[in-house]
Amino acid sequence: MKAPAKAMILAAGLGTRLRPLTDDRPKALVEIGGRTLLEIALARLRAFGIREVIVNVHHFADMMIDYLQAHRHFGMRIEVSREEILLDTGGGLKQAAGFFLEDSGRDEPFLLHNVDVVSTIDLGRMLQFHHQHRPLATLAVQGRQSSRVLLFDDRLQLCGRRFVRDQRTEWARPEQPVQELAFCGIHVISPRLFTLMKEEGVFSIIAPYLRLAGEGEAIMAFRADESYWRDLGKPESLAQAERELQEKTLLQ
Repeated sequence: MKAPAKAMILAAGLGTRLRPLTDDRPKALVEIGGRTLLEIALARLRAFGIREVIVNVHHFADMMIDYLQAHRHFGMRIEVSREEILLDTGGGLKQAAGFFLEDSGRDEPFLLHNVDVVSTIDLGRMLQFHHQHRPLATLAVQGRQSSRVLLFDDRLQLCGRRFVRDQRTEWARPEQPVQELAFCGIHVISPRLFTLMKEEGVFSIIAPYLRLAGEGEAIMAFRADESYWRDLGKPESLAQAERELQEKTLLQ
């Protein structure tokens, strides 16, 4: 399966959970095993065959730009989307739409990847799943505990989300039974999404996903339960991930 030509790395967040490590740098430049989270994410995309990436920046934005220039953009075409205010995941992607729509007439899916997650999720199989089912978006998910879970029906189509601690459920369309699955921060998306995004300004990408699922669009789950995955949002998770990744030789 041919890799998508393009990807976006979401890296603009303040990294408040990683303080004090992010007091003097963006979270994307926090290191594991001597490599920044950004370098690890870029290497993962490059190994998958992606050569064109856009990265959104906000917190210590100039430091991010200088870092990319100092590393000659890691041999890739890397564009930067500077956010004067944090736009959240959906607003950040919408601002970067031009990067994905510059090749007019092409409907090639692209990859969206959080900078602060590492995983062994098989991107090739995920893309194959997307091509096979042709949804608007495919979300990598796992059956693990989380404070927020997405709800999918028996066809693996999004139908809602649940805030576990608040015991609150938001439905796109009521469905029974449902599978509660935790999102991994990795998406394969059709550029057609941009024509359907009515939301403006600051918004989570989950908002249009839920709205569009309620309108009949297919937002599908790609089960990646067997894969390694870790969220690097806290200092203790960085140390744990470094040990785990060295064992799995993912930092070589």
